[in-house]
Amino acid sequence: MEIKWIEDFVALAQYQSFSRAAEFRNVTQSGFSRRIQSLEQWVGAELIDRSSFPPVLTPAGQLFREVAEDILSKLFDTRAIIRTEQRIAGKSLQIAAGHTIALNFLPAWLKALAADFGEVRARVVPTNVHDSILMLVNGNCELMFAYHHPELPLHLDPAKYEHVRVGIDTLMPASRPNPRSAPRFRLPGTAAEPLPHISYTETSYFGRCVSLLLGRAATTPALRLHYESDMAEVLKKLVMEGEGIAWLPKSAIAAELAAGELVPAGPSGWNLDVELRAYRDVSNRSEFLDTLWQHFRTAAPG
Repeated sequence: MEIKWIEDFVALAQYQSFSRAAEFRNVTQSGFSRRIQSLEQWVGAELIDRSSFPPVLTPAGQLFREVAEDILSKLFDTRAIIRTEQRIAGKSLQIAAGHTIALNFLPAWLKALAADFGEVRARVVPTNVHDSILMLVNGNCELMFAYHHPELPLHLDPAKYEHVRVGIDTLMPASRPNPRSAPRFRLPGTAAEPLPHISYTETSYFGRCVSLLLGRAATTPALRLHYESDMAEVLKKLVMEGEGIAWLPKSAIAAELAAGELVPAGPSGWNLDVELRAYRDVSNRSEFLDTLWQHFRTAAPG
């Protein structure tokens, strides 16, 4: 049995609608229904009367709801006490961020933050987008940093999770240069000699960004899959070794571009700009976090 099943059940009891409760819980309706069924199997009784509209609780469901709400309340109260005791002393932040952001943006950002706020102790957890969202939703971080593109939005309720733009990055195709400082692999490639593509996995956020870019390109590039990973740093290493081209965040290869160790593999039409956003749970309030958020809004790039 999982705690999220109990939270799903309480949401369904409140909304009396599978679709509205699923939306509130940020899950598909089919996935939500499966979790309710899993809870019923664990309890050993039907908790929802699906023959009525709207769906109502069965007598077993009414009994379970009383206990479930009490259990959740005690669990979350205890968690809040423990988290308060585990907080880093002084001005501190728990941050969830994608690996690329944690490596290439946050060190300089935290250093700049110290100029305005003095020493800020930060615990940074590098992770993928999905796990970052879970950390934010479950209250395991105060700030989440993630990339954003309007055609590939993160599914977060804006009434519960506010954001501010803290930067812009560019996803660009990169290649090792040839002896004449031109790209060794140049887009769009040819059918006779397709370019070795070092790709993100399809389900990763950058993978979806590249698919979006290629899907609306005026010319379809000739690419053959060479390697695949969900981490930009892995792709960067392979590109540095001359294995092919990859779309990499400009922030991750700025030094290599400046030194001529990497070059753009095509003109700017092959680039995709993405926002870098900071998110917070509006219910997670502290004087320092509120002051910091106001600073974000004032300093946000246009």
